[in-house]
This record gives sequence, structure tokens and C-alpha cells, in this order.
Amino acid sequence: MTTDRAKGDASPAEETGSSAPRRIEPRVIAPHVQSFATLTPTLPPATHTQSYALGEREVVLVEPASPYPEEQSEWIAWARGIASSGRQIVAIFVTHHHADHIGGAQVLSRELGLPLWAHEETALRMKSAKVARMLAEGDEIVLEGPTPSRWEVLHTTGHAPGHLCLLERERGTLVVGDMVASVGTILIEPHDGDMIAYLASLTRLAELEANTALPAHGDPISTPSRLFRAYGAHRAMREGAIIDALRSVGGGTLDELLPKAYGDTNALLWPLAKLSLEAHLIKLVREGRARADGDRFVLAA
Repeated sequence: MTTDRAKGDASPAEETGSSAPRRIEPRVIAPHVQSFATLTPTLPPATHTQSYALGEREVVLVEPASPYPEEQSEWIAWARGIASSGRQIVAIFVTHHHADHIGGAQVLSRELGLPLWAHEETALRMKSAKVARMLAEGDEIVLEGPTPSRWEVLHTTGHAPGHLCLLERERGTLVVGDMVASVGTILIEPHDGDMIAYLASLTRLAELEANTALPAHGDPISTPSRLFRAYGAHRAMREGAIIDALRSVGGGTLDELLPKAYGDTNALLWPLAKLSLEAHLIKLVREGRARADGDRFVLAA
């Protein structure tokens, strides 16, 4: 499950249990897209967050992700290499406010002299970095080059209140942040996230029928609409298991419902599954299909 998590002062190697964290080399995905992964405090099985360079002459960098100084130095060197090739970097774009996406925002913006762009809801949650341009649904980022690229801003709430995706409709390229991942899965935290909004955003993205999705965790995704729909189907399956659990025991607390609703999940993951369970139950309550009675949840009459 991919989300942020609190860390102390441990090194990246100590946090991942590796004496030598694997360096993932920059990749050219397409003429208008490069990727660069840095080690971040994300949740396993993911270990890195992907940043992207969008554009052929004018460039926007996506996800100033890592809080680790050595990773930030590598990221700065990557960005300066892009600039030294004659391309102009105009900004750093943030998909949302989770720690494995903005860990280097303040340092990277300052060192490279680049403005940060993000949604207003993200800016409100970024305590240490100032957002220069507030992006919203319907805005466009136009990047000049041999083949200019026009990126449409999509406000895709659910995983985070200010979550943004970017769509380059001409080539069918979609920057998806944490809407889906090609390694691990996505956690909808019950108080920072919104399961109803997340499922609606997945449906919206699926209907775009993009050619390639660029996730924050893992490799580019071909035929991404298939994955968006699979995520939606998995959530529907899990919701069915939760309803069955509520019915079989006549309701219960999160701890009582968890082993019944997530009995197919490794118990080591139950702390995260408990958050997902609560997010689903909040959705059912809002839809009038369940109700909360103190710390217990029961099916609505």
C-alpha cells in the first residue's frame, strides 16, 4: 500500500533494510517524458517515488519527492543535466501533499531557483514550502518545443484533497501520482482521503482511455484504463466482504470486523487494512447503507 509514513532520522539504507539502496537510472519514456526515481519514505513493496521531466524544450519537473540529502543531490544533478542540454525548466509540479511526494520540495525549489506549482489544498498542507502557482481543474500547462505539449490539469480527489493528475491528450499521456501504482497498491486513509471521491476519480480516469499512465510508484502503465477499472472492481469486492462481515456478526468495532473482512490479507498488513476498512465504512455510512453506533458499525435497517 502506497502512502506516506512518519520517519525518524534513520538513513535510507536503514529504513529499507539495505546496506546499499539500489540506484534506479534515469529513463527516457518518450520524447516528451523522462523519469528519475529517488528513495523515499513510502510503504513497501514500493521503495522509490518516480519524478518526471515533462516537455521537449520547456520542461516541468514532477514530484520533488525525497527528504534524504543524498537523494536530493542526485535529483538536483538530474535537473541540472536537463538544463545543460539546452532545455529550460520552468517549474516543479506537485501531485499532492504526502511526505513521499514533497519531501524535497523546499530544498529542490530553493537550490534550482524554481517555483512550486500545486493545488490550493496541497499548498495549505505544505508547511515548509511556498507554492507559487495554484493549479485547479481546467487549467493548462503549455510547454513549448519541437512538438509543443499541452497538459490539462485534472483535480482527482479521494487519495488526497488536492490530488492533481496531468493529461497530455495529443499523445494520450497521463501523470497519475498516487491514483494507482504499478508496484504495491494505494491506501485511502479514512480522514485524509475519501473513498467515494476516489472511486469517482478512478472512473473518470478510466473513461479517458489514455495510452500511458505515469505513476509515482513503479513503471509506466500501458492500457491504464484497464488498471483503473481493476482497482474499482477490487474496491467493490472488498466492500462486499465488509458488508458480509457486518451481516454475519450483526455489526462490530473496527477490530472485530477486521479479521472477517480482511481474512485473506496477511496479518502483518492489518494495521493498514484497518485504515482501509474504516474508509469503506465511512463511505457506507454516508451512503445510508450502514450506521455508526459509538465505535461500532452496523448495517442500516
